[in-house]
Amino acid sequence: MKKNKIKLNKTFNPSFVFRSPHLQSIMASSQLRVPRKNIMLDCSREIIIDTSVDSRLQAYISHHAASRGMIIILHGWEGSSSSAYVLSTGDYFYNLGFSICRLNLRDHGDSHHLNAGLFHGALLEETFDAVNYLSRQSDNLPVYLIGFSMGGNFALRIAMTHASIPITNLKHVFAISPPLDPHKTTLAIDNGYFFYRKYFLKKWKRSLVKKQQLFPEKYNFNKIMQAETCMELTENLMPYFPELTTYRDYFKLYTLQNDSFQKLNIPVKIFISEDDPVIPLVDYQSLQENEFFRISMQKYGGHCGFLDFFPVKCWYQEMIAEVILN
Repeated sequence: MKKNKIKLNKTFNPSFVFRSPHLQSIMASSQLRVPRKNIMLDCSREIIIDTSVDSRLQAYISHHAASRGMIIILHGWEGSSSSAYVLSTGDYFYNLGFSICRLNLRDHGDSHHLNAGLFHGALLEETFDAVNYLSRQSDNLPVYLIGFSMGGNFALRIAMTHASIPITNLKHVFAISPPLDPHKTTLAIDNGYFFYRKYFLKKWKRSLVKKQQLFPEKYNFNKIMQAETCMELTENLMPYFPELTTYRDYFKLYTLQNDSFQKLNIPVKIFISEDDPVIPLVDYQSLQENEFFRISMQKYGGHCGFLDFFPVKCWYQEMIAEVILN
């Protein structure tokens, strides 16, 4: 199949009225950006993946009849395979000729019933297994991994693990607005504009209620539901993770520093904005690019946004397409 030639501006420069980082961040998850006609969804089917750590993860796969390759998408914290940015990205690349896999992390989407254990951000092994399984469904065509926010953090750690445990056919990893230090990101959510804290707390508590209803003999979150910040709720949940001593030790398990990126053997690219309201820019100042690691730092974009509306387009989708099609 002939490859498309795409010539794009390497700098994201949205219309003046859409430069607000908060508008960018809100619109990233707005259903307004999801196409009304989504062929990818029409041919999607659910699969349940058994992992090596005796857990099960849910994914949705849309095979393209004339596939160029496979794109695996990881959503952000308290997002899902049905998040607007996932559906928009999946639709965009399906229309370019790629098969799409939308993976739900544990306890995200409609997957709470699959595992008795609770989700936490350090559950890398089961996520790696699921991505490895999905990549083997590509019929030996190229596989690309795209992660958003916390899913971007997972994608980066999967790329690092790939250096010692190769994933079949994986060619490139992309991370959109990934947190490097989850402790700082949690503080940024709590101490920034109130609607970010309110948004994440509401979705997190709703998820915990669902988990308690499914496993009442194992969980009683009634008291900790009074938590008023994400950090307070994180700390209150630590007794449910006896293998983790404190919340600081927990956060360290998926904190990424410059050394983390020096042993990559597959191309990795991060898209991040200077005005991201929940990702401290200081976390990126010590990172050094190398042969396999590149950072696209933009002035605008908010958190997982990078959207313009006249005409409607998503900048990171076009930039990723330029890499994998040319």
